[in-house]
Amino acid sequence: MFFYSFKKNIFLILLLLSLVVILAYVTNITSIPNSIILFQKEELNLKPIYGIKLEEAIPVGAQIKSNSSDNDALNNMINTEEKKYNLSLLGFNLKTITASVLPTTKVKLLGNIAGLKLYTKGVLVVGTSQIKGEDEKIYKPYEEAGIEQGDAIIKIDNKDVNTTEDLISCVSKAKGNEMKVIYKKDNETVETTIKPVKTSENTYKIGLWVRDASAGIGTLTFYNQDTNSISSLGHGIQDIDTGGLVDISAGEFVTADILNIYKGEKNKPGRIEGTIDNSNNIGEVYSNTEYGVYGRVKNVKELNLEEQEEIEVASRKEIKIGKANIICSLDGERKEYEVEIEKIFINNNTNNKSMVVKVTDKELIEKTGGIIQGMSGSPIIQNGKLIGALTHVFVNDPSRGYAVFADIMVKQLINN
Repeated sequence: MFFYSFKKNIFLILLLLSLVVILAYVTNITSIPNSIILFQKEELNLKPIYGIKLEEAIPVGAQIKSNSSDNDALNNMINTEEKKYNLSLLGFNLKTITASVLPTTKVKLLGNIAGLKLYTKGVLVVGTSQIKGEDEKIYKPYEEAGIEQGDAIIKIDNKDVNTTEDLISCVSKAKGNEMKVIYKKDNETVETTIKPVKTSENTYKIGLWVRDASAGIGTLTFYNQDTNSISSLGHGIQDIDTGGLVDISAGEFVTADILNIYKGEKNKPGRIEGTIDNSNNIGEVYSNTEYGVYGRVKNVKELNLEEQEEIEVASRKEIKIGKANIICSLDGERKEYEVEIEKIFINNNTNNKSMVVKVTDKELIEKTGGIIQGMSGSPIIQNGKLIGALTHVFVNDPSRGYAVFADIMVKQLINN
C-alpha cells in the first residue's frame, strides 16, 4: 500500500511539473507578437525560452499599412523592408513573425514649449463621496455598482456621456430611478446599474467626482514631414488623481506663453509655468502613449520651422556615453544646452527610461537648476543626429534625469 501511494504521489508531482512546463511554453509563445516594427540597424530581440528556435525566413519588400482610417497620413511612410521569422519547436512551426524595418528617418527638431488639451473617452472618475439622503441616511450608490476611482463612465441609459454636464443631466433626468451604466475598468467594458439618491436640497447624486478634460504644457520633440506628425513629451499624460494614462477621445496642440520658471532643487522639482489663454492651434492630438503624445499638424507656421533643416534619427546602437546637447525654448526661442549621456539601457523596450542624462550647461543650471517639469520632450542630439528626448527628472538631483530613445518615438508614429 505504501509503495502504491508513493508511486501515485510521484505521478501527481510529475504531472504537475509537466503542466507547469507546458504553461510556461504556451505563455512564452503567446506573449511573442505576430508583428513588430524594428528601427534601422535594430535586431529582433525576443528571447524565446529553451528549445524554441527563432529563424529568419526570406525577406520581401512591403509597406506598413494602418488599420485606422484616421491615420491615412501615416500610410504615406516610405516603403520598408519586411522580414519574416519562423518560431519553431522540435521542427514544428509554431508561428510566423513579421518584422517591418523602418528606413533611415529624418525629422525637424522642435524644442518648442506648447500647450496640450486632452479630452477623455467618457468621464473619468477621480473620487467618491458619501451622500446624505433626504431621509438623513448615508448612501454610497457607487459601491453596489462596482464603480471606482480610475474607471471611465461611457454611457448612461444608452446615451453617450462625454462631459460632466452629460453625466449631471442623465442623473437629474432619472429622478431617482435605477440607471443602466456602461463604464470602462482596466480596459474592459462593464455594464452595471446605479440608483441616484435624492438629497434634502431636492437634487439627485450618485457620489462620484468626475473629470472630462486635461490641460497642461510641455515640449514638442520633432516634426516628421512624411507623416505631417509631431511627437512630444517622451512620456504620456497621466491623470493626477488616478495615476493612469488619460484615455483620450480627442485633443489639440496649441501655442503657449511662459509666465515663470521655478528653479529645481534637491527633493523639490522645478517647473515651467505657462498659459494657453491666447493660444493658436498647432494640430490635433491622436494618441497619448507611455512614450509620448502624438498629433497631426494643422498649422505648420506655428512651429517656426522656416530655417530648420531635417536631421537623421539615430539608432540606439549609435548612441555613445559622453557629450550631447538638448534643445528647449525657455526664452521664447530654441536654444542648445550641453548635457552628458551617463548610462544607456540599449535593450530597454518596456518603458521611457532609456538613458540617464546629466545637465552640464552652466547657463541652464543657473536658469532652471537642471531638468524641470515642462522640459519633458526636449530633443537630445549627439554627433549631428537625434538620439532621444528628456522624460523625467531625478527628485534628489535635478541636474540628472531619464530620456527615451528617439527610435521608440518614431515607432509610435506607425503604431498609433
